[in-house]
Amino acid sequence: MNLYGPDQTRNVVLLSHYGAGKTSLAEAMLFTSGAIKRLGRVEDGTTTSDYDPSEIERNMSIGLSLLPQEWKGNKLNLIDTPGYADFAGEVKAGLQVSEGVIIVVCAVAGVEVGTEQVWAYAEEAKLPRLIFINKMDRDNADFLRTLEQIQTKLAARCLPIQLPLGSQSDFQGIIDLVTMKCPAPSSTGADLPTSLQQQVELYREKLIEAAVEADDELITKYLEGEQLSNEEIFRAIKESIVVGKLVPVLCGSALRNIGIESLLDAIYSYLPSPEEKGAIAATNSATGEKEDLSPSAEAPLSSLVFKTIADPFVGKLSYFRVYSGVISSNSQVWNANKSSMERVGQLFISTGKNQQPISQLAAGNIGVVARLNLTTTGDTLCNQEHPVMLDDIKFPQPNFSMAIQPQTKADLDKMGTVLPKICEEDPSLKFHRDTDTNEVVISGIGDNHLEVVQEKMRRKFGVEVRLEPPKVPYRETITVATQAEYKHKKQTGGHGQYGHVFLKLEPLPRGSGFEFTGRIAGGAIPKNYIPAVEKGVNETRQEGVLASYPVVDVKVTLYDGSFHPVDSSDISFKIAGAHALKKGLSQGQPVLLEPIIHLTIIAPEIYTGDIISDLNTKRGRVSGVTLEESNNIIEAQAPYAELLHYAIDLRSITQGRGSFIMNFDHYEEVPSHIKEKIINEQERARKE
Repeated sequence: MNLYGPDQTRNVVLLSHYGAGKTSLAEAMLFTSGAIKRLGRVEDGTTTSDYDPSEIERNMSIGLSLLPQEWKGNKLNLIDTPGYADFAGEVKAGLQVSEGVIIVVCAVAGVEVGTEQVWAYAEEAKLPRLIFINKMDRDNADFLRTLEQIQTKLAARCLPIQLPLGSQSDFQGIIDLVTMKCPAPSSTGADLPTSLQQQVELYREKLIEAAVEADDELITKYLEGEQLSNEEIFRAIKESIVVGKLVPVLCGSALRNIGIESLLDAIYSYLPSPEEKGAIAATNSATGEKEDLSPSAEAPLSSLVFKTIADPFVGKLSYFRVYSGVISSNSQVWNANKSSMERVGQLFISTGKNQQPISQLAAGNIGVVARLNLTTTGDTLCNQEHPVMLDDIKFPQPNFSMAIQPQTKADLDKMGTVLPKICEEDPSLKFHRDTDTNEVVISGIGDNHLEVVQEKMRRKFGVEVRLEPPKVPYRETITVATQAEYKHKKQTGGHGQYGHVFLKLEPLPRGSGFEFTGRIAGGAIPKNYIPAVEKGVNETRQEGVLASYPVVDVKVTLYDGSFHPVDSSDISFKIAGAHALKKGLSQGQPVLLEPIIHLTIIAPEIYTGDIISDLNTKRGRVSGVTLEESNNIIEAQAPYAELLHYAIDLRSITQGRGSFIMNFDHYEEVPSHIKEKIINEQERARKE
């Protein structure tokens, strides 16, 4: 592949709802541009972008794929991303390194939840975009119905620059509203059918009216009734797209390869190049000041690593986008985030799983390098003499958690090294060891996300694991003050054992923790035995008397006791302290405490009633509802035990339109009927 400058390059990300035909469209674009010689199919597992065994098995994209191709003397770096909501992290990474977006909409299903979600991502990123209505050859395909949904649910500024010639089984091609022609392969040739003349002129007029608004000179010319040339209309459309006043709608069929050439032409005609996008903001890591980087080969190097793949055979692969300057194979660069030098080996251009070596990559281009030691996703590679940091990628917050259990001891040993690699690949994954339950808990966007992780661990690294709901870290405490005495006395022939303690137990306010104090008067117990009593108390409090959960919010005071000058020892007083605590806890009307989570739920207003009703079934309490733009923000609290699958529940209630943030708030007493159930379950688990 030839080397291209930032003026000849387009970096475009493909987005859609799951099943809209995005991967098939990417395949058709590769075939049309000549990057591949044979058209693959998703159903057969032969597409260029879905090459991972999990993707082939599931017939869906899981990770983003780079699909570079050449078209009419230019280069297109196409990024195919997953359409399933659980893999939104890949979408965010693709958006970060692109100047343009193509949103694919199915002509049969119309605008779906995922379409609205990716539209919102593109709006947030303020990227110019095109919409491609795919599957025009399918039964029940309806261009005008889909267009109406796009204008109603996404934005009124979405206007067609093409109309379909026929529909469903009669779909023959497209009509270009600028040139008023029908490009091949339509059966009419280049001529416009007379039966469609009126409809075409109507939509063309709407397009021109919207396009000229971005150009004062053209709007004056248009209002004065002067004829605009096609070149002027093209220029006006591009200006309107770049400033966000117009989103062109195109159509076609990826499987029948209709409308693909026009789409490729539209990308180069309407979406900006890195040079046209202009300077990019960065922070000088030496001075801390903001600066703008020019997207040229002559500027100092700045490049962002936006994806990492852990490969057990090749090693770590880092995907990066060059924003300014030039990066060369077998060179050294500065990692501004880690403040360390990084050696760069052979650079590659990746087309799906196929890699082509390249000597250097200039501003605007995307490449791959293997075996970087320190660099992870989100790091900036630059010159040490000019250290800069580019904006990091904002990955979605993982809210769905599962405990990850190894099948064998060998799996346990390997799990410690494999999990960090998996999470390095996907920053929307997090894992930690819960010290309260002694479980390794992994968190992702949804259940499918974690199932893919489980499969990846098995397939790539040979680690077999189970996914189970995480244990709830319950606590125990007392509700009334009490006193307890215990005398540990044992005669064994020779030195015996003797330890005698009096403990006072008092409940503390929630969140106070656990306190132990020794207040012995008159030398009833020698001071050197008090630490042994404390040790016995602290060890025993880890397993309470109700369901063996840790005891909290209790103050224990050692206030009296007795000793034997010969038989007393540290172990005797440790045992006495342990038994006295158990006795005191049993007398103090013990209760079970459960963690209460604070929820911030963001969802469209129409779902508010259903969300609140669902929270009521989960013992939740709503503290407030506020309206922000078109969404309601619901503040609530609910027990953690009821929220283990809340990511799935909320998705079901809101049809995928809702999101939430959850944070631990406090501990609260468990209702008595639920307490008995928890105690019985713990008893059953101990017997097993």
